[in-house]
Amino acid sequence: MSDTETIDDCIIIGAGPAGLTAAIYLARFHLSIRLFDCGTSRAAWIPRTHNHAGYPEGIEGKELLRNMREQARKYGAMREEKRVEHLAATEAGFVIGTDSGTYRARSVLLATGVVNRRPDALADDVHDAALARGLLRYCPVCDGYEVTDKRVAVLGTSDHGTAEALFLRSFTKDITLISPQGDHDLDDACSAKLDDAGIVRVAGPCSDFAIEGETLAFDTESERVAFDSVYPALGSHIRSELAVGAGAAVTDEGCIKVGDHLETSVPGLFAAGDVVVGLDQISAAMGQAGIAATTIRNHLAEEKPLRR
Repeated sequence: MSDTETIDDCIIIGAGPAGLTAAIYLARFHLSIRLFDCGTSRAAWIPRTHNHAGYPEGIEGKELLRNMREQARKYGAMREEKRVEHLAATEAGFVIGTDSGTYRARSVLLATGVVNRRPDALADDVHDAALARGLLRYCPVCDGYEVTDKRVAVLGTSDHGTAEALFLRSFTKDITLISPQGDHDLDDACSAKLDDAGIVRVAGPCSDFAIEGETLAFDTESERVAFDSVYPALGSHIRSELAVGAGAAVTDEGCIKVGDHLETSVPGLFAAGDVVVGLDQISAAMGQAGIAATTIRNHLAEEKPLRR
């Protein structure tokens, strides 16, 4: 059902930690908002985060999202299951095309996040079970502490794989860098750093992933191996296509460029969270969303009084 007559103050696209934080702020500013979400927040992948302040025993990603959705609902911000397919800037604001209708808004906040690239040979059922048990991990900043002194593999190569292996080396001495597809692509500088850190290299391809006991096991070019935890270092897909379609500038990697107050190069279009910066931390996403939401409120207040 299309709604082309009503103009919302702000439409938020994405309901992960950034989008939900913005929804809570904007609803409490008494703005008319919508929160569109296709249900693919990466936060839902987190079995239990232990570095999110305020939860001494940790909190599951899905539980955190449920709590935030409930808090947003308390102030009238309802998550709507919609996939946004098109975003365009106009003289009057923005037109947002979804899989179930078209909407208009005076401002838009993109909190679309990123998607981690998974090993091609890792079946969905093994992936999900390994993730739930901490045998597969995607964020060494979040949970490197949990692999202290354990046997860890990093699936990757080149600069990115080297950087992740070296980061994890500060938690454990037992690190193996495994190329997911074939021989490693390492320059002399990467090789020297890995040698200095005592990080073993193994060639791929990687195949036949399975949970074996308390380990995630798989075949490499030379042998079958098993690890306490495996970190894919295969990069991410940055979901900035809507921003690009609306004319916003992005970095060479695809992150949306924003100013100090999280506004993009398109006036009235804001972005927050992982789609902006590669740190990929809940705390950073929530902080950015708070700044963006307050700036949106102040910009809209300059155009007309928000309450009479």
